[in-house]
Amino acid sequence: MTHILAISGSLRKASFNSGLVRAAEGLDLAGVTVAGRTLHGIPLYDADVEAATGIPAAVADLKAAIRAADGVLLVTPEYNNGIPGVFKNAVDWASRPASDIGAIFGGKPVALVGASLGGFGTILSQNHWLPVIRTLGMRPWFEGRLMVSRAGALFDADGNLTDDATRERLSGFVAGFAAFAAS
Repeated sequence: MTHILAISGSLRKASFNSGLVRAAEGLDLAGVTVAGRTLHGIPLYDADVEAATGIPAAVADLKAAIRAADGVLLVTPEYNNGIPGVFKNAVDWASRPASDIGAIFGGKPVALVGASLGGFGTILSQNHWLPVIRTLGMRPWFEGRLMVSRAGALFDADGNLTDDATRERLSGFVAGFAAFAAS
């Protein structure tokens, strides 16, 4: 069984990206499980807080989930042509202390997907993740790319994916990534 952790980089209740995570969790792929997570509860990174009280429980839980996964799917919105601050903040926390980077991220298979209202479907955000992924020593999957553009027409008011063609593309993407992560 290949276990994929899908992390939504949005805190919004009806987020399209959280909707992609839920859709991925609901896929029926042989030998693959997808578990979704949000970033709720992760505070802004503050080295003084880290020094005084250590790693917050929400961050420790995220780190444990990343470590346990066979692969990590970063489901990223795009804000102002880049990585959402809340998502980068969570990864920054998860990389603390720096001595944990190799154990948490080193060699971990990773893939990027994202949904946006615009016509470019998070292409710039996905590209901005690449130096972060490289710095953390992760193993990116470049065989597929999934950018969901004009998401307002593909999700309902609660952020649930309603478009069958997008669900089919997501299924193929997750299956391909799971095969990569299992190798």
